[in-house]
Amino acid sequence: MFGISRRSLAKRGLLVLALAAIAVIALVGTSLAGTTAAPGAKAAVNTNKLVLYSTTSVRDSGLMANVVLPAFAAAHPEITVQPIYVGSGAAIQAARDGNADVIIVHSPADEKQLLIDGVATMRLPFAYNYFTIVGPKGDPAKIATATTAAQAFKRIARWGKKLPAGRVAFVSRGDASGTNKKELQLWVAAGVTTAPADPKAPLPAPTGAWYITAAGGMLPCLQVTAQKNAYTLTDTATWLANKANLKPLQVKLTKKADLLNQYSVILLNQAMHPNVNASGAEFLARWIVSNTGQRAIGKYGKSQFGQALFFPNAFTISNSF
Repeated sequence: MFGISRRSLAKRGLLVLALAAIAVIALVGTSLAGTTAAPGAKAAVNTNKLVLYSTTSVRDSGLMANVVLPAFAAAHPEITVQPIYVGSGAAIQAARDGNADVIIVHSPADEKQLLIDGVATMRLPFAYNYFTIVGPKGDPAKIATATTAAQAFKRIARWGKKLPAGRVAFVSRGDASGTNKKELQLWVAAGVTTAPADPKAPLPAPTGAWYITAAGGMLPCLQVTAQKNAYTLTDTATWLANKANLKPLQVKLTKKADLLNQYSVILLNQAMHPNVNASGAEFLARWIVSNTGQRAIGKYGKSQFGQALFFPNAFTISNSF
């Protein structure tokens, strides 16, 4: 389970340093809990409530309800967590707007921009898995033999353009989530769409009746995909937790280099948004990246689904993901 955690002691040292930093910040945050907010703030910090904006995949996979939230409640019964599950794009916007105390997302480029802009104070990668392309049983686009996800997407587009009216080849989240952004990146890599001249501009989606969007998160997207007998890109954890109810879909491509899916917990800047419950956020992050938290995350799924849904890698205290 912890193959990657057997790396050098130097990398282990990075995790120790990060944990120590969180511990110190948490103690400072606790000491400030009773103070009033900075001038201009509407209210003092409520340290008994933690507003967590999180990607839907950690909900739909069961990780939050079965592992993280119960363990955190046992460790900190004085803190009530209010989870709000949205796409990573919406979670990141909530952080920018000062509506979140902490976020869990899987959109690395956007996460690093939060650090650059001063909205976030720390980015802690804690687990990864792979995105998976699922599709019809017969694999009409012949993507199972693709060597990369980009190649698979090119084949899906070619097949989709040949379909008769009313048939759908691909169902997209279309919600600026981490999964959706990864999907759009793959269309560009496949040459189906073209990256905009402005690097900050949104990536374009394919056009044509073969390509549709489904609202509501990863699980509803998978359900629509099953109804349409089409293809989609999903995080592996949500797929494994729900595949029994998603027939006739099957895994067609996964564990390719361009399908890596990194999750991180992001601590936010209380100096920018004085009402942020920084101490509560740091307590949550400390549990997630601790040895106890990492073991629990890595174990989840083995008994229920026969394999781990997430691979812990909190030793990766860097911007390499």
